[in-house]
Amino acid sequence: MPIKVPDNLPAQAALADEGVLLITEGAAIHQDVRPLEIALLNLMPEKIKTETQFSRLLGATPLQIELTLVTMSSYSPKNTSAEHMLAFYQPWEEVRGRKFDGLIITGAPIETLPFQDVLYWRELTQIFDWSQSHVQETYDICWAGQAALQHFYGVPKHELPQKMFGVFPHHVRGGRDGLLRGFNDEISVPVSRHTEVRREDFPEQAGLAVLLESDEAGVCLVRDEAKRHTYMFNHLEYDTGTLANEYHRDVAAGAAIELPAYYFPDDDPAQAPVNRWRAHGSLLIGNWINDLYQSTSFELADIPHQRRRVR
Repeated sequence: MPIKVPDNLPAQAALADEGVLLITEGAAIHQDVRPLEIALLNLMPEKIKTETQFSRLLGATPLQIELTLVTMSSYSPKNTSAEHMLAFYQPWEEVRGRKFDGLIITGAPIETLPFQDVLYWRELTQIFDWSQSHVQETYDICWAGQAALQHFYGVPKHELPQKMFGVFPHHVRGGRDGLLRGFNDEISVPVSRHTEVRREDFPEQAGLAVLLESDEAGVCLVRDEAKRHTYMFNHLEYDTGTLANEYHRDVAAGAAIELPAYYFPDDDPAQAPVNRWRAHGSLLIGNWINDLYQSTSFELADIPHQRRRVR
């Protein structure tokens, strides 16, 4: 089934070229189905790239998706044009009265800042609380996952001695969880962060389930049944060249940066990297959507609905 994205969104052309099924608003209105309403709170500076990455993953799922792009009300992004934001994004204050089947909150390149020093921290904590009454399931990525764990449980983040950077092998820990249906026992996951959360900091009574973990890169994917949140600290949504672009950008800027581990063939940055994670990125989001579809209510007004764990 297709994904409905805002008309004229730059991602449309790229996704159409890749064969991702898209649907126009007119066609969607005439279909006798209720699409899943997914909001994307995009905190990344390169918003068009992030829109494309998540539209691609959502568009590969078997259900019709209607995507709403959301931005913070208390902060104006500096790396995306005001015209783009006005044309395609809605401030959270304008959508907070709505209910959504799913909410995706991206990471942000502000990991080393104390949470309380982030300009939009207060608003973000309000969004986390709002998710408990207006969203069936929430998927928090990288820094957003750290922020949600801090808000809900007081879990600290720890600054790393050097950036965790590369495509690291990860082990499946929660093999019976529906999010991991069809996963290999070990998968490759892109990692790009300066901080981490640690399993030993998770409060025992919270029931946080670690689903993916790396011997080198630590905790990757955590299911939070109580809050209906999933925390993904790494980036299965990344394009093949995302880590290469980060590396070459930092080298050009004179920053101290190591080669991304297990990424460039023969550790040669002149060679094109090979994508070893795309299938599991699609599978994870597909499983999340399937889980969401089976737990959400047909009537948006009834969200959040009593959740039935899908296995």
